[in-house]
Amino acid sequence: MIQRIQSVYLLIAGLISAGLSNILPTGHDSIGNFGTPFLYEGMLLSGLLSFLIIFIFKNRKLQFVLGRVNILLNLILLGVFVYLSLTLPGEALVSEKGIGQFIPIITIVLLVLANKAIKKDEQLVKSVDRLR
Repeated sequence: MIQRIQSVYLLIAGLISAGLSNILPTGHDSIGNFGTPFLYEGMLLSGLLSFLIIFIFKNRKLQFVLGRVNILLNLILLGVFVYLSLTLPGEALVSEKGIGQFIPIITIVLLVLANKAIKKDEQLVKSVDRLR
């Protein structure tokens, strides 16, 4: 159901999380294999979870819970980004920080807006059920 506003928010969050994470530099490519695979897999998982949430529109409670799980995943990714940025050495070759570190922040904002719209829809359905 793409005509609902939460579907638009989730679609944008999925495109940003899964698409832009491969395009924008995160600045952690030259550190080694410690953080990089987890970061890319986590961003891809976040994007796929956003797309999955769109297609389970009949179960709003599950949508809301999976939205919160996705927010939690993005908070963990943001924490890893912050940790890796603070532990970068001051050398010129590896001290480069990328703009891709802000992707989880944008995704979290979009997911919060989507969860707010899902909750509003759930309250609307409950109010209609009371009238019957």
